[in-house]
Amino acid sequence: MATIPPAAAPIPARTVRTTLWILLVVYIFNFIDRQIVNILAEPIARDLDLSDTQIGLMTGLAFALFYTALGLPIARYADRATTHRPRLIAVALATWSLMTALCGLAQNYWQLLLARIGVGVGEAGCTPPAHSLISDMVPPEKRSSALAFYSLGISIGSLLGMVIGGVLADWLGWREAFLAVGLPGVALALVVWFVLREPRYEGLLKPTKANVAAEIPLGQAVRSVMGSRAFVLLLVAGSTAAFLAYGKTTWTTIFFQRTHDMTPGEVGFWFGIINGVAGAAGTFLGGWLADRYGATNRRHVLTAPAVGMAIAVPIAFLAYQAPTWPIALALLIIPTLCNSLYYGPVYSAAQGLVPIRSRAIAAATLLFFQNLIGLGLGPLFFGVLSDWLQPSFGADSVRYVLYGAAFLGLVPAFFFWRASLRLNEELDQKD
Repeated sequence: MATIPPAAAPIPARTVRTTLWILLVVYIFNFIDRQIVNILAEPIARDLDLSDTQIGLMTGLAFALFYTALGLPIARYADRATTHRPRLIAVALATWSLMTALCGLAQNYWQLLLARIGVGVGEAGCTPPAHSLISDMVPPEKRSSALAFYSLGISIGSLLGMVIGGVLADWLGWREAFLAVGLPGVALALVVWFVLREPRYEGLLKPTKANVAAEIPLGQAVRSVMGSRAFVLLLVAGSTAAFLAYGKTTWTTIFFQRTHDMTPGEVGFWFGIINGVAGAAGTFLGGWLADRYGATNRRHVLTAPAVGMAIAVPIAFLAYQAPTWPIALALLIIPTLCNSLYYGPVYSAAQGLVPIRSRAIAAATLLFFQNLIGLGLGPLFFGVLSDWLQPSFGADSVRYVLYGAAFLGLVPAFFFWRASLRLNEELDQKD
């Protein structure tokens, strides 16, 4: 059992801000390295002669299988009172950054696949300990905003990954793009190791029964998380939302290249900006709305995601139907914003529904299903479907796949609504 100082000093606001900003930058690097493969998929496919199914496997399942398999044990390790979470994040960051650089050295499909697996192994050690660290340092009434701020890394990282990857692919080639984005992460890992503070080690946590209790057995921790009906509904909603988000992101970049004859650099710049700016705005807005309206009625933490995803459906369909790429990009702004409202609210609600010593497990459970179903199966399913439709629709097969993806947005909207109805009741029981 870890020794907790008898008195806890208040966590300085400066320390909290520094932690949040550094973790945001880490998460930006996380998604640069995760998402860059999407904008590079088409030139990689041409160079290595890949099918759409192989693209889906490379961009999704190979990464997600190892990412998800390691997520729960790493979260378990992060929940231990003796774990130094910033150093765990630093090691993870160095690992995935080096493996991203190795993608640029791959000479065939299988070498590239193995390198992407390595990226997944490294990235598994980022978000669960980061969520746990943020939840320890930020009071509950500000947690949605804090987690939404951290989640801005998804949109910003995706933007930078697309822009940098696309421009470098046009100028130098896809191999150089991987090397350029991978190596700087190693230097950032040193910053994380030496700058971030662990409140468990420095007397910054109030010594309560919750944070000094003996370690909860893994089975018990998982049962406590999955025993919440609201959490299970969140799990279904978040997983289906991720399935559509990852699938649409990968194949929308390819859609613009095949259907509208854009170069990787053009798609990376224009779609990257639209996806990144609108996604960041939606992520921030979702956290703000959750804190603002959830304070009066806690079910409203999840109202914005439910409504937003329903609004996005018809507009996304029109975007994929648009005759020119500028119109398509303009129409995608609103769906991208609306589909990003859920990040902060989902994880904030989940953290409130579980015991304090199971927070990292809760985050890892959400990530497990979101990434296995979303990242793992989304791009792959859309790729298999595109290959199946190609004999009938040719290069336009991707457009028809995206039509279906747009309408499926009603599924997570329904489950977010159902989860919101359960949220008040379960949080009242915890109170």
